[in-house]
This record gives sequence, C-alpha cells and structure tokens, in this order.
Amino acid sequence: MTVDQAATSGDPIISRYSALARAALAGGAIADCDQGEFDDSQFGAAAYDDAAGVPDAALGASLGCGNPVAVADLRPGETVLDLGSGGGLDVLLSARRVGPAGVAYGLDGSEDMLTLARAHAASAGMSNARFVLGRIEDIPLPDEHVDVVISNCVVNLSADKPQVLSEAFRVLRPGGRLGISDVIADEDLDPDRRAAAEASVGCANGALTATEYEDLLSKAGFTGISVTVTSHAAPGLHSAIVRAIRPA
Repeated sequence: MTVDQAATSGDPIISRYSALARAALAGGAIADCDQGEFDDSQFGAAAYDDAAGVPDAALGASLGCGNPVAVADLRPGETVLDLGSGGGLDVLLSARRVGPAGVAYGLDGSEDMLTLARAHAASAGMSNARFVLGRIEDIPLPDEHVDVVISNCVVNLSADKPQVLSEAFRVLRPGGRLGISDVIADEDLDPDRRAAAEASVGCANGALTATEYEDLLSKAGFTGISVTVTSHAAPGLHSAIVRAIRPA
C-alpha cells in the first residue's frame, strides 16, 4: 500500500464513493443522495449545457451540484486542478478548454473513482487529463503549481474545510483563481433542520453558510471573494458558486 492509499483507506466517505464508482463501472446509474432530491435540485448532469463530445458515461456519473468549469474562465495553456474529481467530468471539460498546451488534474481519494475517471478520459481521447490519488486536505502537488482550482460539491464532504481552502491557496500561483460549486446553508437555519437537510443531499460533514465560506477564504489569504446562489438544493440549502483569487 502506498502512502496515499494508506491516507485514504478506512474513510467512510471514500468507501461510499468507491462503491458508487464500482456501480458506475458496472453500468449502473448513481446518485450520492436521495434520488428525489438529486433530480429536483438539478444536480449531476442537469447542471451542464456545454458537455457536447463528453462521453455519456461521464455525464451519467456526475455527482456535482453545479458546473464550476462554466465560471472558471479557463484559458488555453493553463493548469487546472479539480478537488474531488469523481468520475472526471469537470476534468474532461477543463482539459478541453485549456487545450493540448494545458493540463487538467483530477484529485480524488478513491482508487475506484480514479479508475472510472481514467476510463472516461480514454474514451474522450483527453491526453492532457491527469488523475492523482490523494486527499483534498493534503494536495500532492507542489506550491504555486496551478492557475485554477475548481471543485464540485466536495468541500462540504471534508471535516477540515479550513485546511482544504488553505491547501487550495498553497497550490495556486499568484493571481490564480478559485471556482467552487458547493452547497451552502441559510444563515438562520436551526441546527436540527440544517442537519436533516444536509443528510438529504449527502453533505456528510456539513454545509457552510455564505458568511462562513467568506471568512474561511479570507483567513486562507484569498481576496476577490464572492458567493452566488445558483439554485435550490433542499429546505434551507442552496447550490452556489464560490469564487476567489490568490493575490498577485
């Protein structure tokens, strides 16, 4: 077992998503929360209107709550990192946008998800898509290595969100951009209703409020911070796009 495999083994969230990846590899339809909530909230493939040419299997394996690639303003030749890349849809879309001179990394803690993502990349012929095993709290890339960090409904799964955002800041080059799709909670949502709503949409370690997101990003060193609600997710919860910049 490698160091990275040891770091990700035994984690119930990794185990859960590994099982979903195996189901997708077997040709099954997958969702990481209640199917009704998944459909009603426009999660997964429903969030994309720019996925022409991407394998249907990659669309079907999407477990996100938005489309971070659509707002990341990716440019040819850039290097982009997707935190919690799952079946690889956002990596494939990013690889297409940055072109052959650029690189799109996908980081995931599940070997099964990486197997699924690599199969989708091979099917799409995306030679500039690269998939790496590791934890989003301890990104296995050097300092100032990427131009853009994206993520799709994964930060809420982490029990150490400040560390995730600190790591994102570390691997971004000065002037680099952060674009996250995630679920956020209403500021005044009472704890019991919040926990029930989070459970219904698979937020295993809790959703941040917009204010909490802004505070954590600011403490990590980001500027130009914005949190924009995009759709309803569950009672008291919303999908949102979170943007920030590492100062130049």
